[in-house]
Amino acid sequence: MSTAHPLPELQTLERLIELGGRHLQARPVRHVSPPVGPSFPVWAITLGNPDPHCPGVGYFGGVHGLERIGAEVVIAFLQNIVTRLSWDRSLHRLLDEVRLVFMPIVNPGGMWAATRANPRGIDLMRNAPVEAREKVPWLMGGQRLSAGLPWYRGRLGDPLETESAALCEVVQAELLTRPFSLALDCHSGFGISDRLWFPFAHTREPIPHLAEVRALKTIFEQAHHHHPYIIEPQSTQYLTHGDLWDHLYLQACTDPARTFLPLTLEMGSWLWVKKNPRQLFSRKGIFNPLIGHRQQRVLRRHLALLDFLARAAGSHAQWTPAPHERANGHAQALVDWF
Repeated sequence: MSTAHPLPELQTLERLIELGGRHLQARPVRHVSPPVGPSFPVWAITLGNPDPHCPGVGYFGGVHGLERIGAEVVIAFLQNIVTRLSWDRSLHRLLDEVRLVFMPIVNPGGMWAATRANPRGIDLMRNAPVEAREKVPWLMGGQRLSAGLPWYRGRLGDPLETESAALCEVVQAELLTRPFSLALDCHSGFGISDRLWFPFAHTREPIPHLAEVRALKTIFEQAHHHHPYIIEPQSTQYLTHGDLWDHLYLQACTDPARTFLPLTLEMGSWLWVKKNPRQLFSRKGIFNPLIGHRQQRVLRRHLALLDFLARAAGSHAQWTPAPHERANGHAQALVDWF
């Protein structure tokens, strides 16, 4: 299967698919062909229990082509999983209870071209048919003026971009069909702190599952007391049109029997620039650690979070609030975040 792709991350991913063998189910959900250059597969990899009654966790990266470190974090965790399959009995017990889904490189064409957008100039995280209810930052909140400007959403009424459709298809088939699921989308580039965002991005209104997010935050902080993350709704920082995770979360909310909690890891790349100011002169350097030992530190730094989410999903019945506790949890979360 391994092909001489011009993307080293894609080569690594396909070697892991081969190494995982019978334990993995892998398929190219779509193929992306830039106007000039090679064609790339958009891979989805699954493992664990396929029973739709089991909980699931999805790990996503590379939605923005410039943010290669997001794809690398997801690939590093997949490598951690694959290389443990031959000896780790506790991992196999976890996989008996949970479904894991990986899409490490959602936007391979953008990664190859070193652009935030896909090869058509469209920002995938502004591409969903969700309109902000309140004022968004000019341009950054999503615009339909031109693909020559950043944060372009695409033309009104056009279907989802190929890459956006691939992500939505996998989430709808593998996560939204389950009674409980989590998702983590790995990005970089905002501030000097690592942040964990949860919806909404299109409004400052709290999400219906605020009590569940607060319960997840509580058990994470109990298990990882010295974690580096600021956990908050994305709307605390800014609002946008077209957020894919808002789009998918709203779909999940149409079925009250299901809980879907999408999170975004926004790695604070300004800290890497602060430590190595020369990165300012490289478009890649604004979003990624360019020095080898810093990249390795980042890949280690987030493994505990990704592993925690798999275990939290597998044991969700032990920590999600009971029906009679949800109102109190929601009220406490409003005090914490709103």
